[in-house]
Amino acid sequence: MRRPAFDLDVLRTFVTGVELNSFARAADRLGRSTSAVSAQLKKLEQQIGTPVLAKSGRGLALTPMGESLLSHARRLLELNDSIFQMLHENQTAATVRLGLQEDFGEHFLSDILRRFVTTYPMVSLEVRIARNAELLTLMDNGGLDLALAWDTGLASTCVKRLGETQLHWIGSRDRPTGNRPAEAPLPLIMFDAPCVMRSAAIKALDEAHIAWRIALTSPGVGGIWAAVAAGLGVTLRTRIGLPSHLVIIRDLPALPTLAYVLHRVNEHLTPAARLLAELIETSLQEQSMTNGLGPG
Repeated sequence: MRRPAFDLDVLRTFVTGVELNSFARAADRLGRSTSAVSAQLKKLEQQIGTPVLAKSGRGLALTPMGESLLSHARRLLELNDSIFQMLHENQTAATVRLGLQEDFGEHFLSDILRRFVTTYPMVSLEVRIARNAELLTLMDNGGLDLALAWDTGLASTCVKRLGETQLHWIGSRDRPTGNRPAEAPLPLIMFDAPCVMRSAAIKALDEAHIAWRIALTSPGVGGIWAAVAAGLGVTLRTRIGLPSHLVIIRDLPALPTLAYVLHRVNEHLTPAARLLAELIETSLQEQSMTNGLGPG
């Protein structure tokens, strides 16, 4: 049996008339004649099979059925309007600017993008994969809407801590602590300063009274992995993206965890940017075990 369907235009007229306490004013607001509004109300009562309005003095009052209908009609109209707003936002050309620290960019970006474009196919994404310092500068200058970065201690209402991951000493499988004579300074493969991992490595070695030297610096993670694989020294990173031919070194000083945070340009993001922020958080949670995130 086919169920009858309400006419949303009729319901909107009914709700507007009740809220304005005048169906004449409702006709004016909705751009209809009073006779058209009267016809809509008559159609509504015929469809329901009972009056929704009753005379009360010089005006009209809701019947018990009218009161029940009003509540449901408001919900239907709110749902209808929210659907159209969402569809309009999804089809509106816009741009969301995302910054990712290099470790995250290589391993989480494809999953995040796939989910994002399903909901916002018309929104353009500008993705900047860079080091922490550059990302924070871009955020300060308004050049990014979102940035996933390592925690540098910046306190702000627009920064959300998403989790933390363990730092590790990493070396070549064949020469775990680098190609060096006994008692020689430990060769380090690092980013240029400033770098949160470089600072953590130096602090840990100094506290353990282990001599060290910077053997090579690289602007990118790929260069660090290559230098470590060649046996030029060791580095300090997380498990994220750790190549299979490199190993975690256990006989060097213990290391702390490093938190990762999501920066927002402000508290009032666009719907597309809000969704992207939610997808980043969800993706990190889902991959926390398989990609080496988490304090373990």
